[in-house]
Amino acid sequence: MDLFSRSWTALRTAVADVPDEDFERPSGCTGWLVRDLVCHLVIDAQDVLITLVTPAGTEPTVDAVTYWQLVEPPTGEDPLDALIPRLAAAYGEPRWLKFHLDDVGSAAGRAAELADPAVRVSTRDEVLTVGDYLSAYVLEWTLHHLDLIAHLPSAAEPSAETLAAARALLEKIAGAAFPASFSDKDALLIGTGRRTPTDEEKAALGDFAAKLPLIIG
Repeated sequence: MDLFSRSWTALRTAVADVPDEDFERPSGCTGWLVRDLVCHLVIDAQDVLITLVTPAGTEPTVDAVTYWQLVEPPTGEDPLDALIPRLAAAYGEPRWLKFHLDDVGSAAGRAAELADPAVRVSTRDEVLTVGDYLSAYVLEWTLHHLDLIAHLPSAAEPSAETLAAARALLEKIAGAAFPASFSDKDALLIGTGRRTPTDEEKAALGDFAAKLPLIIG
């Protein structure tokens, strides 16, 4: 839960520090501008709030690892994916997106800090503990932090601790470890298809390369 709070606070701080003119730059999410990504984060924050107040009385069906499923790369045809750019554009000025993320995001952060990690909650037709749910989101926040700063070289990166935790979770999802020579950041970017590996990196990956990219959803 501590890593959830750290990664979420760092991501929200990074968004707050993005100059208004950079909201029109591309993000690390294919087809999305920075403003579109920030709009997606608002929806993510709402999902966290909803999940934390949706208790479940049955046994967990997933944990922090199995919560994420490997899916096909997005085609742009998903209605929600198509809605995000239109919704982001409707905000007009970046300050309103920043305000909404700070407002809803702060509430999601407080709710996470107050939640009992042992309580079971329901989301996406699955049941898991709050602790596992928040642990799963460390990967989400870390990847989107990297997406946010993909074309913003002066922006702050995720902390080393959260990068390491996100890598460890991605490796558990994949059922295999990235080469020790890969930095945590490179493992995440290459592993999720956000960066193409070099020939040397492909050689180091060996048979693992055939499993990539790992698109989670």
